[in-house]
Amino acid sequence: MAKTANPAANSSLSSPFGDTSVGRLFRQSVVAVRRNLWLALGLVVLGLVLALVATLLQTPRYTAATSLEIDERAQAVLGEGLDTQPVDDNPWDTDRFLNTQLDVLRSRALAQDVATSLELLEDDAFLAAMDAAPPAGTLAEDARGEAVVDLLRDNLDVVPPENSRVVRIAFTSPDAALSARIANAFAAAYIRGSLQGRFESSSYAREFVSGQLDEARERLEASERELNAFARSAGLIRARGNGEQDGSSAGTSITASSLIQVNEAANAARAERIAAEGRWNAERATPLLSSQRVLANSTVQSLMTQKAQLETELQAARQRYLDGHPTVERLQSELAITERQLGSAASNVRNSVRAEFVAARQAEQALAGQVGELRGQTLAEQDRSVRYNTLAREADTNRQIYDELLQRYSELNASAGLSASNVTVIDEADPPRRPSSPNMLVNLLVGLIAGLVAAALAVFLRDQMDDAIRVPEDVEGKLGLPLLGVVPKAQGGNPESELADPHSAVAEAYMALRGSMLYATPAGLPDAFSVTSAEETEGKTTTSLALAEGLARMGKRTVLVDADLRRPSVHRRLGIANGSGTSDYLTSERAAADFLQAGPVEGLSIVTAGPTPASAADLLSTQRLRDMIAELKATHDVVVLDTPPVLGLADAPAVVAQTGAVLFVVEAGRVRSGQLKSALRRLRFVHPAILGAVMTKFDPNLAGNRYSAYYGRDYYRYESAAEGAA
Repeated sequence: MAKTANPAANSSLSSPFGDTSVGRLFRQSVVAVRRNLWLALGLVVLGLVLALVATLLQTPRYTAATSLEIDERAQAVLGEGLDTQPVDDNPWDTDRFLNTQLDVLRSRALAQDVATSLELLEDDAFLAAMDAAPPAGTLAEDARGEAVVDLLRDNLDVVPPENSRVVRIAFTSPDAALSARIANAFAAAYIRGSLQGRFESSSYAREFVSGQLDEARERLEASERELNAFARSAGLIRARGNGEQDGSSAGTSITASSLIQVNEAANAARAERIAAEGRWNAERATPLLSSQRVLANSTVQSLMTQKAQLETELQAARQRYLDGHPTVERLQSELAITERQLGSAASNVRNSVRAEFVAARQAEQALAGQVGELRGQTLAEQDRSVRYNTLAREADTNRQIYDELLQRYSELNASAGLSASNVTVIDEADPPRRPSSPNMLVNLLVGLIAGLVAAALAVFLRDQMDDAIRVPEDVEGKLGLPLLGVVPKAQGGNPESELADPHSAVAEAYMALRGSMLYATPAGLPDAFSVTSAEETEGKTTTSLALAEGLARMGKRTVLVDADLRRPSVHRRLGIANGSGTSDYLTSERAAADFLQAGPVEGLSIVTAGPTPASAADLLSTQRLRDMIAELKATHDVVVLDTPPVLGLADAPAVVAQTGAVLFVVEAGRVRSGQLKSALRRLRFVHPAILGAVMTKFDPNLAGNRYSAYYGRDYYRYESAAEGAA
């Protein structure tokens, strides 16, 4: 199987800018447009011209528009909570409401109403203005009506609102005044229909609510009579509290009310008793004169102050007098009296705490007894109240229904004469001063887009049909070969003269190719390889000679073998004799060294083709060619074979099979990719190592205005003497 040597290295060489598939596609698109620029421009100009002609031929049409604000106000016929279709503030319902109104505006019935109000059914001028001929025949009247309605609906444009409730109604016709008149007529007909529908709905609602009100009144009176009769028979007395405000008939029994009040008082007494008991227990466990309550008493505080003062005076007197002195005795007597008064006052304070506790306990016991008595009475009364409560709830329900119906009936009567609409005219339609169509700018833009599309399609088809290899990227994209080098076209068509100048673009390109060949395989430069092309005069001989000379200049012992036995050209290029050569070696037993000639560069040997044999293909397929290559490889570093073209001949595959490696030469813009692929298939039959391809005679100026990542319009070159002096 044929293989490509060192694809990673070659890929890096062939894509020096790290091209991606997107970048390559973009460049190919730019290339295709530049190559077919005049065709593309012609199609674009044609599109613009056609758009201009169509615009000039169209009849001017005028669009007049009026704006309506449509508010959603639901009809709650039976009142909140009783309407069979309650209003929902969900935004989705609001959108459905607006969409419904838009359908009403577009409806056939509204168009018929407009036609009738403007008397368009018998107006031939309207049909003439709309460029519609009046129908003829026995059904002319019916057909006229259908035609008028269809014209109104076809030329009507109802624009839905965007994040608002304002609807735009537009009508288009060849007459500006007619457009404004019909647009305003649609708005007026829509408002008129909305008011008529609201009036009819209100009339029906009043009649319906009036009947329901009479029935609710009868049910309320019957339920209240039955409730009162049962209360008298059961001996139930109900107190009306908050029920008088909300209309409740059940009320509350006196016994239950008393139980609630006494129970609340008992709970309060129990809480008070617990608090008083806690205070008494705390007071009893504290020494008399250490109690906070005792110390907080003003009398106790006054006596304690007086006691402290007497003690101070007594201590001072004892320091001055003896114990029997009258002053000391007087102070001792006053101190004893004060201490007795202090003890009595403190005892009184503590006894008041105990008295509070005893009173709270007695009150709790009394209220608890009353609660027990009232609880028994209430339980007995509840057994008699089951039927009463049922009748009371029924009466309350009937009263609520009656009140709501009465309120709704009053509202309907109050608003019966009103005709407020939920539709408001924001802007009336005025006759437009400028036609809405044809729009020159829009039509030219459409023509431009159409021309661009047509140009893109034409460029794409033409590019797809062109399979020639024109730029270096086509080698990889169309042939799938790594590109080792690109050789520009020689100035004046003489590559030999430019090869002689090492500063020329051709010489620089072949030096770059030589550098790529050094890494063409994982092992480096192959020791023997063939140079071939699909057809003749593609530059394979020049490439063979340039590579051989370049390798020799690098110090490698190189031999160039002319294996093109049909049309040899190496000897003519070098100006050497072709008396004997490859053909002689293949038909004799002589050694290969006998046919070596010195080349133009030191280290380069040449083997010319020799005399033209009768059957070149047979000679090149023999073992002698393999022996010749082996002998030359033993004495040289590199063996380069210049072979015939592949297509139409069997020579090239035979030579490539002997060398095992091949460099494929492609002339830019000459051979189509189909022919090149056919040549490559023939080579792959002998399973060589295809080192890659080199593009020759590449001229960006003649490459169909194609862009290439390898070369621009000016090649990098050495500075001339004049430029250096400047």
